Amino acid sequence: MEPINCDVLVVGSGGAGLRAAIEAKENLKRGKVVLVVKGTLGKCGVTAIACSDRMAFHATLPYTEPVGSDNWKYHAEDIYRIGGYVSDGDLAAILAKGSQEAFEFLAGLGVPFAKRTEGCADQFVTDGSEYARACYTGPRTANHIEEALLRKISSMDIRIIDRCMVSELIKYRGRVIGAFGIGEREEKIEKGLKILSCKTMVMATGGAGEAFKVHVFPPGMTGDGYALAYRAGAELVNMEFIQIGLSSVETKLACSGSMMRSIPRFINEEGREFLANYFPQGTSRAEIYNYVFEKGASWPVSSEKKTCLIDIAVSKEMVKGHRVFLDYRCNPQGFRFQDLQSKWQERYQSEMKKELGTGKRKESPLNRLREINPTSIEWLKENGVNLEAGDQLEIAPSIQHFQGGIKIRERGDTILKGLYAAGECAGGQHGANRPGGNALLDGQVFGKVAGHEAALEARSIEERQEIRSSQIKKYLSKLISMNDGKQASEMRSEIQSITSQYAGVVRTEEGLKKGLKALEGLKKEKITPDGKGLVFALETENLRDVAEMIIRACLMRKESRGPHLFFGHSDDPQPLPIQDSKWRKYIVIQNQMGKMVLKKKVPVKLEV
Repeated sequence: MEPINCDVLVVGSGGAGLRAAIEAKENLKRGKVVLVVKGTLGKCGVTAIACSDRMAFHATLPYTEPVGSDNWKYHAEDIYRIGGYVSDGDLAAILAKGSQEAFEFLAGLGVPFAKRTEGCADQFVTDGSEYARACYTGPRTANHIEEALLRKISSMDIRIIDRCMVSELIKYRGRVIGAFGIGEREEKIEKGLKILSCKTMVMATGGAGEAFKVHVFPPGMTGDGYALAYRAGAELVNMEFIQIGLSSVETKLACSGSMMRSIPRFINEEGREFLANYFPQGTSRAEIYNYVFEKGASWPVSSEKKTCLIDIAVSKEMVKGHRVFLDYRCNPQGFRFQDLQSKWQERYQSEMKKELGTGKRKESPLNRLREINPTSIEWLKENGVNLEAGDQLEIAPSIQHFQGGIKIRERGDTILKGLYAAGECAGGQHGANRPGGNALLDGQVFGKVAGHEAALEARSIEERQEIRSSQIKKYLSKLISMNDGKQASEMRSEIQSITSQYAGVVRTEEGLKKGLKALEGLKKEKITPDGKGLVFALETENLRDVAEMIIRACLMRKESRGPHLFFGHSDDPQPLPIQDSKWRKYIVIQNQMGKMVLKKKVPVKLEV
């Protein structure tokens, strides 16, 4: 066993975790900051690996329209509005206000944001935004942010502990005083156990993509922060709101933006187009293709957008046993470029990187993609999908982002003393949906806030609370006793099957009840490590808790809002409507005496 003592413990090394560690150290010149990484620093987590056709970092800058000293207010209003009024308005305001400083900090670290000829950041409109705020470097914006933060971290006196999973929080009299960590390299449990003692902690472990079978998350995103905080007694919020978008099965590329605006064919493995089968009777093909174009700017599933019918169509086609592909070789049946609405044609023209001519443009989706995003064609080719050679891009509705998480307030603090949270593992700042690009922004703004506040609190505490030997012995005993039960791989597969079947695009009361019953059966079984090791088994234990949170929250919210599409029956063509009179509230989850308790609460209103 290895004891490790510090003032601030940061768990997670994505954008939020790195920013929190930097800020904590800036405010603790003589104090100790420790950063714990489950994988290898710089090579694990979403920020280090994520990629899309043009990944956005949302920011309101002095020249962002509408220009003015209070233009951040429009940003805050967009966050609150697109969040379905179930986020905390004061957190939305903090995000918007902090965006300029966050952008300037990253630019100062060398993030190569694209610029216009006059030197200003090039910004474009993303889903959920009224104005152009999305800054970018290209498909690898997140990776560039991670690399810049790592360069800064390497110049600071911050201890890095990598390949270590934080597996349980340690409390004393209601306060978080540390955590247990499992070193992945050690074969013997006793030798691999790390005792992490701290004055304050920032949880920044990201989302839980691996709670589902199909997702765009890198390996290891198992909702550890959600589960650890839940078991320790923290509140979680908005766990039913999970962004789902059509993505490449092979490469995990989010098929947003130009991948839709080039208007590919949606076909199954038999080569049949199927979208028209799932739209209301009387919908013309021209209308459908306008929705496909619009889908590029409203990529995640949203009940408020008619583009969700595309996600529903793909989901239902797959339920029938079909595989689904995007085909860029030839135009969809009956497609004519001139049938696109004038606003879409203008947007297309504004995004053109090179001119192929009207004839070529009308000829095929591939030519249109060559005009508006040739980089994506090259990226896909490098990753095994050669569109120019006629390859079709297999897609599926994929889990992309958890809108909810550990409930935080203005200081990034939680109801547990000593525990802060930031990034995707935190909740309350987004609501049901979020403007595209706000996830990367969120990690930087609340990473800074949480790191700053954790450092200030740590400075106010004279001595760390010692972790008692009885607590260590009890946890060690639990780990050693994990030698009987269902194999972790089998358990994880069953959990993923339940969430994917009942809490995906199409959600019904009947299905969610079946899913909950199946989960309750799994909860009665112990989990034992298999060939994938103890860390994998502990992750699976966390996934089981997270899956229950998701299923219970989905079942409680009997309306549609954001990505939560609630159907009266699975065969219904469209989900139930939003019910503001009953449901302009969020669902808060807490562990009370070992029971998962859900309550409806009214969010903090936005006042700007």
